[in-house]
Amino acid sequence: MTRPPIPAELRPDDVVAIVDSREQLPWDLAPLQMAAGSLPTGDYSVRGLESFVAIERKSEADYLACCGVERDRFDRCTHRLLAYPVRAIVVETTWERLEAGDWRSKITPAAVIGSSLSWITAGIPIVLAGDRERAAKYVARILFMAARERWREARALVAGVLEPATSEVSP
Repeated sequence: MTRPPIPAELRPDDVVAIVDSREQLPWDLAPLQMAAGSLPTGDYSVRGLESFVAIERKSEADYLACCGVERDRFDRCTHRLLAYPVRAIVVETTWERLEAGDWRSKITPAAVIGSSLSWITAGIPIVLAGDRERAAKYVARILFMAARERWREARALVAGVLEPATSEVSP
């Protein structure tokens, strides 16, 4: 029995994004397929790569709370994110908005910037996407790129195992 050849490339519509079932306002990650699931950390991942990819989604208001009153809880979340090779916190705001501090929360811009920089220093990329639509596009791209990289690694491994070696070994 012969196996069908592995396609040369992975397409975005081949990838299934997993959206945590607790996510209340999930982003539209088209052209990726989407399915609900239970994720131990983060709000978005890729089917089959749930222990490899974790993306945490935050609205601006959620992020401010994470930098302030929910900081201890969110610090635990960031420690869990560090276990994932592909990880990020994607926020629906900009650096300019965070620096301006034009919100009702009592947290200061300096505290928000300080929290953000401390998580970046710890090794967690923070993507300040600007708005909901741009954040969804960025997450879809991150998930696809992570899936494509792992797929290419697997394809190369399978090709190396299945193709006969061409070099000769000397006695």
